[in-house]
Amino acid sequence: MADLFDTPHAARPDAPRPLADRLRPRTLSEVIGQGHVLGPDGPLGAMLAAGSLSSLILWGPPGVGKTTIARLLADQTQLAFVQISAIFTGVPELRKVFEQARIRRQNGQGTLLFVDEIHRFNKAQQDGFLPHMEDGTILLVGATTENPSFELNAAVLSRAQVIVLERLNLADLERLAQRAEQELGQALPLKPEARDSLLEMADGDGRALLNLIEQVMAHKGAPLTRDQLAQRLMRRATKYDKSGEEHYNLISALHKSVRGSDPDAALYWFARMLEGGEDPRFLARRLTRMAVEDIGLADPQAQAVCLDAWQTYERLGSPEGELALANAVIYLALAPKSNGAYVAYKAARAAARETGSQPPPLHIRNAPTKLMKEIGYGAGYAYDHDAEDGFSGQDYFPEGMKRPVFYAPPERGFERELKKRVEYFAGLRARRRGAGA
Repeated sequence: MADLFDTPHAARPDAPRPLADRLRPRTLSEVIGQGHVLGPDGPLGAMLAAGSLSSLILWGPPGVGKTTIARLLADQTQLAFVQISAIFTGVPELRKVFEQARIRRQNGQGTLLFVDEIHRFNKAQQDGFLPHMEDGTILLVGATTENPSFELNAAVLSRAQVIVLERLNLADLERLAQRAEQELGQALPLKPEARDSLLEMADGDGRALLNLIEQVMAHKGAPLTRDQLAQRLMRRATKYDKSGEEHYNLISALHKSVRGSDPDAALYWFARMLEGGEDPRFLARRLTRMAVEDIGLADPQAQAVCLDAWQTYERLGSPEGELALANAVIYLALAPKSNGAYVAYKAARAAARETGSQPPPLHIRNAPTKLMKEIGYGAGYAYDHDAEDGFSGQDYFPEGMKRPVFYAPPERGFERELKKRVEYFAGLRARRRGAGA
């Protein structure tokens, strides 16, 4: 793992080594970017201060220090460091690791077993760690880029603390670049704007940055401009898994930006998903859902805008059709918001589950046969068109059911008008019932 540090290390002249290896931190205090977990108030800092380290799951994106932190934890706690990868390790190899750890323990030394890509082990393999964790044969430190809640067994998670590592920000990456310059004994041959672009290309990954720096340092001549740098280096692919957690994180960000009436943020997350390779049809479907769920009757036109944009995309395809979806994103973000209909719908569904066996009152039941009419089906039904104001005020709920109120439109958008109608009919209903009492 190419990692981040505060103190530069002297290069060894005997053998060429990658920059990432030469800059590997030697103490936890040299790690850059994870102060929230390594600091005195962080979970790892507190554990080390108390001299009580538990099994851990290090969850974070690539290039943020998972492997190095595990190795340094072993150093600081005088545990033997053993590293395996779930990609290359099978059951026979695991048995050997556990047996060696058992012998080591009998000789008075514990083992910190670091498992890279631990989420790639299946359930049975993950279960195999449990007895060795419980009897103290190993202290497990697993590393994963995937959400542990989805990928790891509940039994493993219950015996380990999940530590969330964060992608490096631009300030962290700048510190790393400065240490690389000290190590190499020369400044990056880049114009200021090109230097900024290089940091952005790393996309929060320290290892990626050091690899890019090695490529840049091969340049001889005048400092590179941003455009010249772009010609030499490829921007790192955006982290995005259309079936994984990042997919759900980004669609959540888009949905909440729309709900929060922020068209710029909504467009940004919409663009992020497209750049990551998301199917525009999925986005069209989710935009339509937003119109129904978060705008509803506050702007009845919003749903039609989404459906029109969806149809336009189907006719034009990419990339032209994506602009129609972008129009819908902006429209939804700026539309008045209401979940009044959504709340009413959920309340009605709950009431239907609770009272599902109660029949409709006789006066609104269908009466297609003579027998049905004789036993009272349809009797007493008031035809609303014949009533004053086209409103009879009859009760349409099951007999004996207290009349509920599901729909309470807010004072926003078109629902201001609907609120007036609701109140109007409620008043008429009360007057008709009072007159009939």
